[in-house]
Amino acid sequence: MTAILTTSLPLPLHSRGKVRDTYRLTDRELLMVSTDRISAFDVVLPTPIPEKGRVLNWLTHGWLSETTHLIRNHMGGDQSIPQELLDAEPGLRDRAMRVVMAEPIMFECVVRGYISGSGWKDYQRTGAIAGDRLPAGLKESDRLPQAIFTPATKALTGHDENISRAELVFISSALRAPSSTG
Repeated sequence: MTAILTTSLPLPLHSRGKVRDTYRLTDRELLMVSTDRISAFDVVLPTPIPEKGRVLNWLTHGWLSETTHLIRNHMGGDQSIPQELLDAEPGLRDRAMRVVMAEPIMFECVVRGYISGSGWKDYQRTGAIAGDRLPAGLKESDRLPQAIFTPATKALTGHDENISRAELVFISSALRAPSSTG
């Protein structure tokens, strides 16, 4: 199995993220391609995991399909990939998703089952993660009594910042509020 670290399609490159390469299909539509790059704690690691991009794309497609009746998302209705792109990049069909351009909401939703990374740092400072008090005496990488939802801001550069669920609700409500300037 050969891992795919980067793609090179005959389309304008829109962006190259930590794990996805995104290309412009039209003025309103993008093609997101999941690679086998991996990242941890906002760093792209040098060793890819073969086929990870296929699994990531399958999971993303599945969740977006299952939740589209609950909340509007960016998945395009037409998921066909032009043949010339399939010819240019072997394996693209299982890694690519057509999406409509949208304004990103800069949050990351993390479910933690273990106390590590930035959650560990928060716990050391406050005894809590994302506003959830945790039992005293936990050690780094201990399993949590139950999984917890820990939202974070999604930084374009640098590290994401953990926030409480209340902060997530407040900020996302402000994003949806109609403009008072008309």
